Amino acid sequence: MTPSGDTQLPARPHVPLSASDLLVNARGEPAVGHALEGEIPSADRIDLLCAFVRWNGLRLLLSQLRGHMERGRELRVITTTYTGSTERRALDTLVEMGAKVKVSYETRSTRLHAKAWLFHRETGFSTAYIGSSNLTQWALVDGVEWNVRLSQVTAPDILEKFQATFNTYWEEADFESYNPARDGDRFDRAIASTFEADTLLIAALDVIPYPHQTEILERLTVERERHNRFRSLIVAATGTGKTIVAALDYRRLREQMGNPSLLFVAHRKELLGQSMAAFRQVLRDGAFGELYVDGHRPDEWRHVFASVQSLDQLDLAKLPPAAFDVVIVDEFHHAAADTYRRLLDHLRPKILLGLTATPERADGQSILGWFDGRIAIELRLWEALERGLLCPFHYFGLHDNTDLSHLTWSRRGYEVSELENLYTHDNARARLIANAIQNKVADPRRMRALGFCVSIAHAEFMAREFSGMGLPSAAVSSRSTREERDDALRKLRSRDINVLFAVDLFNEGVDVPEIDTVLFLRPTESATVFLQQLGRGLRQSYGKSCLTVLDFIGYANQKFRFDQRYRALTQTTRAGVVREIENGFPYLPAGCKIQLDRVAQSLILENLKRAIGGSFVSFVRELRDIGKDVTLGEFLRETGVALDELYRNTDWTWTRLRREVGLPTALPGPREGQLSKALSRLLHLDDGTRLALLRHLLSRDIPPATATLRESDRRVLLGLHFTLWGSNEPRTSLDASMAELWAHPQILSEILELLQILEDQSQHVTLPLESGGTWEAVPLSVHAAYSLDEILTAFGEMTLERPHRIREGTIFNKETNSDLFFVTLEKTEDRYSPTTMYKDYAISSELFHWESQSVTSQTSATGQRYIDHRQRGTNVLLFVRRTRNVANRTAPYLFLGLADYVSHERERPIAFVWRLRRPMPADFFRESKVAAG
Repeated sequence: MTPSGDTQLPARPHVPLSASDLLVNARGEPAVGHALEGEIPSADRIDLLCAFVRWNGLRLLLSQLRGHMERGRELRVITTTYTGSTERRALDTLVEMGAKVKVSYETRSTRLHAKAWLFHRETGFSTAYIGSSNLTQWALVDGVEWNVRLSQVTAPDILEKFQATFNTYWEEADFESYNPARDGDRFDRAIASTFEADTLLIAALDVIPYPHQTEILERLTVERERHNRFRSLIVAATGTGKTIVAALDYRRLREQMGNPSLLFVAHRKELLGQSMAAFRQVLRDGAFGELYVDGHRPDEWRHVFASVQSLDQLDLAKLPPAAFDVVIVDEFHHAAADTYRRLLDHLRPKILLGLTATPERADGQSILGWFDGRIAIELRLWEALERGLLCPFHYFGLHDNTDLSHLTWSRRGYEVSELENLYTHDNARARLIANAIQNKVADPRRMRALGFCVSIAHAEFMAREFSGMGLPSAAVSSRSTREERDDALRKLRSRDINVLFAVDLFNEGVDVPEIDTVLFLRPTESATVFLQQLGRGLRQSYGKSCLTVLDFIGYANQKFRFDQRYRALTQTTRAGVVREIENGFPYLPAGCKIQLDRVAQSLILENLKRAIGGSFVSFVRELRDIGKDVTLGEFLRETGVALDELYRNTDWTWTRLRREVGLPTALPGPREGQLSKALSRLLHLDDGTRLALLRHLLSRDIPPATATLRESDRRVLLGLHFTLWGSNEPRTSLDASMAELWAHPQILSEILELLQILEDQSQHVTLPLESGGTWEAVPLSVHAAYSLDEILTAFGEMTLERPHRIREGTIFNKETNSDLFFVTLEKTEDRYSPTTMYKDYAISSELFHWESQSVTSQTSATGQRYIDHRQRGTNVLLFVRRTRNVANRTAPYLFLGLADYVSHERERPIAFVWRLRRPMPADFFRESKVAAG
């Protein structure tokens, strides 16, 4: 008997089940289609991932696939409508046979270029085909195609990764279940459509946010529900769907507030029309909103999409300040202009939402005053690149032989006049830049480049030099008229000029998708400005495969911070930047590349290692330069120092820093050194309830009498004790531990300042585990981060009398009748390990794949308890972290809450799928899943 119960053994595949091979449709070997045909009969399940599915390819395998389905076996297919290549007849036939089909309806681009089959066999002889062949006749029979056939026997880790990635894709919202009766017309429209950016059809389908949009929406929830901040600025690159996010946010507000009045402000009629159409699509209301622009006047004044020019003509005395509950301002970087300022100073909405790609203006005016000086949400560059929302970039860091180390330096950076003088008297540098373009750009006379200069004189100098070298160029600046700027952009688009040199003018929302080259011709320390300027070239455009970025780097002042831009590009820590540079930036989004020439790499690494290795001295200098007594929070804001940078070394503390500068600080107590070393172990705290309790208890003049506290509160203090003193520190009682903390008022004060900052910086809404009963004494909140000690004390597993450690990654807690699973996603110290990366991972925001201990079998008492936990009345709780260590500290676990059994397979270990009762936060899901984007 076969595993599925068939009485006749199926024919063996052409390539032995235990072997791997490369198939190239060559003479003397089976064609790819024929090899696939031979795999199907013996497969228990089949997964197919391919961008294009066509009838003439499917029909070649139809008989075998139909037999597979008639034997009651599963076939899952993921495909796309990209380029209109997939044919409806093929999908309809697959569904008719019983296959499960999911489709991405994105027609402008696709992240799915993979072509792969996975043939699951319960015998342990699964096989996979990964290569270039879509499900078309050309690919399976006639084409010059390369496909690797892999066996579970020889490449088990690769097949495991295949299954993990496929399962993640299967659960993504991008890929939607296809039912011909329900979705056929939609599929036909997607195949036939030529996408128009300003056209939105009102469909009977909900708009589902992309993952990056979900993350923005969750951050808005944190801003409002946790921090009581109702004025929020969203910064995200053009093309990332900020208007859709605003519409989705308004849809949520409408559920919470009834039918709130809305004012949507933009400066162009085209934007207003597109925005109103987007809101109608999201709200599924074709009559939503009224225009106030170009002669259109609202009748009801309830939901208004207005141009700032029309509003400027309005008598504000007749408009009550509270007339609109929600005010959304698109391209908020314009808000410093008088027309916007007049309006915003008058209105008093309950919710103010600003949308922009460029928060820093060329004229230096700040737009952050309306948002308490802070940006609420900033979309990471990686997110947009991984989603395919932006064009990939190839960045080249090139040494330019200039010496900036002797130039005057202040907290604002280099003196502009000195940079200008250096750059405008250096013809050799201009020639070096031109030569670099010749070396890196395929055809400089076909490029459309934007060069960022230090000043107007520098821009004009570069335009003259380049034009003189035969590369037509122009300079634009704030002195240029609107007509001159528009004319320059028109000439750039038509390639009448190849380079447009500017100062910071094009930081702002000038949309030139055709730009394919960006030149950084001045040192830019601000990561925000760097990303704004980079973003001018990241818009997708027909015929543009990638953005070429040339960054010219000289000998920098020791205080210049290279880490800012590379942290922004690589989404890593300061120390991580060093590793990235030394290893050649191996972990970039698909299609992106960063290359530094030998001299530039040496200069940057020297700068980074100096800044990272001896930064406490610089902290002392920066605190002294402030010239007044400040709080820890004020110091961080004034200097731009991150909390984890200040506490990077265990002997670096705010107390020590204040003493070094001579600011008032209590004298050190006898155990201050040990307490100081523990402060960095508090930096993960983000549980709102725990933070509030600790601030309340530690603010008292005398230590709390722990015997009078609730058990849950006492366990919080016990967790603090182990954080401060460790599990090996003898203590007669918790009261004695707290008394010793109070004997160090300077450390107690620093902890209180830390707790407030941690609350202000928290990025998740933490939720109650459950109310009362079993969980009453367990002081944990879902979606909060905890150390292992804090978790064990919360469950009563660790006390002063009974310090406790776990070794296997699981523990059964008798008090709550619960299995606690502690999961580290990256199992090795190396960032990438192909043999351990795909054991535990998020399949979706609700589904989590987890492997038991290697000795656990399905029939064991432990295995049965996991499988039947609902029937037995036991609980399963998941605590997950990405890596063991972060910034030289033991990484905390994020508490994902209660989970329920979904399925299991295999033995020793057992592979489980659990369903979380509360979806994990979007940002954590992004880090926990196998597939990017």
